[in-house]
Amino acid sequence: GFEALMRWPHKEYGMISPATFVPIAEESGLIVPLGEWALREACRQAAQWPQDISVAVNLSSRQLIGDGLVACITQALALSGLPAARLELEITESVFAGNVERTLRMLHSLQALGVRVVLDDFGTGYSSLSHLRSFPFNKIKIDQSFVRGLGDGGSAHAIVRAITTLAHALGMETLAEGVETQELFDALQQAGCDMIQGY
Repeated sequence: GFEALMRWPHKEYGMISPATFVPIAEESGLIVPLGEWALREACRQAAQWPQDISVAVNLSSRQLIGDGLVACITQALALSGLPAARLELEITESVFAGNVERTLRMLHSLQALGVRVVLDDFGTGYSSLSHLRSFPFNKIKIDQSFVRGLGDGGSAHAIVRAITTLAHALGMETLAEGVETQELFDALQQAGCDMIQGY
């Protein structure tokens, strides 16, 4: 599959990273219409791909606390014709910093649509194993900071192995981010990781 990532091609400043404009969009509330556009566009494009290829779209915490997210996703799927099972919605652990009960209700509503819910950057934010117990994520994405550490011979290998073992025991898939070398691929395969993602 593929992950839809937002970039801002600016005439004067060139390609602007989301690290620059997303925090401003979050603070101003513009992340909601931006996120809705990204969702519709990702579904539209993915519907033209072969049937076995999925698309992952990141959701912000602002989108999750709003009222229109389920309707937006339902409409994006209907207009594009993309089967719900081919859409993955990625959230970070920061969504659990607010009202956890409301967040869990929203995640269950999203999963009820037939889409897959993915916990992104696992282990770098408000980590709590209770969140894994409370909500049946379809997939856990292992943050690239752990993946890059695999070559250092330190604790990263033990952490990655623990995450994959825990995820599998809970019926979840694992995906490692930032895999760019054969050595990392081999180490992750040995650690039991299901999928990899590179640039």
